[in-house]
Amino acid sequence: MEMTEDRAKDLELARKGRLVGIVIAVTMVLWMALQVVGGQLGLPERFVFLFDFAAIAAFVWALVVVAQIWRARRDDKG
Repeated sequence: MEMTEDRAKDLELARKGRLVGIVIAVTMVLWMALQVVGGQLGLPERFVFLFDFAAIAAFVWALVVVAQIWRARRDDKG
């Protein structure tokens, strides 16, 4: 069974969407867990900020990929 180009593109966009969802969910859970563990262990603020910046980086990456997905779907309809 031959896959059309449109179907392949839709599957790729769906895969990217699932990846973004996983990254957002895992980032949020890890960030919250690290905040709790860092507080219990008494880690210095610089480590807490490192966790915050890592989470922000993951969220910015997710936002960029979501924008790419949105643009790709918008361009397909036009």
